[in-house]
Amino acid sequence: MNKKIEKRWAWVLTGSGHFFTETIDLINNLEKVDLFISKAAEEVLVMYKKKGKVSKSVKVYQDNSASSASVGNFYKGTYHTLVMAPTSSNTVAKCVYGISDTLATNIFAQSGKCNVNCIFFPCDTAPELKTMAPGGLVDVFPRAIDLENVEKLKKFSITKVVMSFKELESEIIEREKCLKKSYS
Repeated sequence: MNKKIEKRWAWVLTGSGHFFTETIDLINNLEKVDLFISKAAEEVLVMYKKKGKVSKSVKVYQDNSASSASVGNFYKGTYHTLVMAPTSSNTVAKCVYGISDTLATNIFAQSGKCNVNCIFFPCDTAPELKTMAPGGLVDVFPRAIDLENVEKLKKFSITKVVMSFKELESEIIEREKCLKKSYS
């Protein structure tokens, strides 16, 4: 008898603080989430006073193994969707150029190899942005190379790049609707 695998969300946090608080709230409102926290995200959790604020129902994986052994669940068919949000420009660049040397970039690479749909929210999406830093609202001026990398990322198959937090929320809702139809 085959055991039916209960599909889950895989969510990666990186070192971006862009909409970080709102992202934690969004994660906490989802069911069946595995949260992968990069080393940089661990620091951001502390800066934004969100360490320990992730729901107890969320399984948390930290970046503490050289081989990122936790990516093995992608090969077991555990995940229906990967969410990379919020994502730093460093992570975007590595993903675009196929460098998978961190937990975050390794997960993105493995999800693609396993044909898992990805929703990707980069922090640098426009020439001028306002974002909430730990000390308050700040102006940010992404570099041209960061904006170019976001455009390149949009061309990846099974990867939906969202350009705002509102669009991230909408895409999550749409994905949930699609999943309900698929798994019911």
